[in-house]
Amino acid sequence: MNIATLLTPKENTKYIYSDVSVRQALEKIHKYGFSAIPVIRRDGTYVCTLTEGDLLWFILEVNDFDMHEMEHIGIDRIRKRIRYNSVGINEDIEELSKRILAQNFVPVVDDLGHFIGIVTRKSVLSYLTKVK
Repeated sequence: MNIATLLTPKENTKYIYSDVSVRQALEKIHKYGFSAIPVIRRDGTYVCTLTEGDLLWFILEVNDFDMHEMEHIGIDRIRKRIRYNSVGINEDIEELSKRILAQNFVPVVDDLGHFIGIVTRKSVLSYLTKVK
C-alpha cells in the first residue's frame, strides 16, 4: 500500500520554519496545543521535529528566561533530544508502522527530501484496524 493514502498534506499540516525564534516556536506550539511540530527550511526541506520537551529543557538551561529575549534566539540553538526520522512517500506500510509506534506522527518527504506532510498515528491505526 502507498502511504500517500494516509498522508495529511503539507497545506493541512502545521509546521515551523528553521529560522524562526524560540518565542515564535513556543507561541505556535501553545496555540495549537501540540507536543511536537515539524521544522522545515524555507526551501521546503524537512529538518527535524521540535518537541515541547526540547523547548522546556532549553528554557531550564537558559537560567534567566525572558520571553522578549527569546525573540532574538533561533530554534537552531535548541538541542533536539528525540530524532523524528522522516519516511519517503514510497515507503512501505510496515516500515511506517514501526516508526509510528514511537512517534505521534511521521514526517513524509518526497524524493528530494522536501516535506510533503505527515502521517499520524491515528490514521495508521485506523488503516490497520480496517485491514484486519
